[in-house]
Amino acid sequence: MGNHRFLSTMGLCKKAGKLIMGFDMAAQSIKDNNAKLILLAADLSPKSAKEIIRLTDRHEIDVINIPAAMDEVMGVTGKRAGILAITDKGLSESLRKSLDVCHIEGR
Repeated sequence: MGNHRFLSTMGLCKKAGKLIMGFDMAAQSIKDNNAKLILLAADLSPKSAKEIIRLTDRHEIDVINIPAAMDEVMGVTGKRAGILAITDKGLSESLRKSLDVCHIEGR
């Protein structure tokens, strides 16, 4: 249930044009100070995760590991991506809340 809420919220971010997908685009969003939150898919390679985390640390942007694989992300967004940037503060907070629900229900 919680994972469904999270994926629905991510779909809303996509429809609103506030979701950036893929390493290069997310990295540029971080450098341009547009990213408010970075999401990492459950099956993202450790190397890619390490590189994007290094960049987010420099720019003080939060990173969250999400309970969804890249194929699940593709089901919602139409693109297979392991790194996602949210560029809207309100939507990033909504995603955080939906993830809290996901973690509570997953206990």
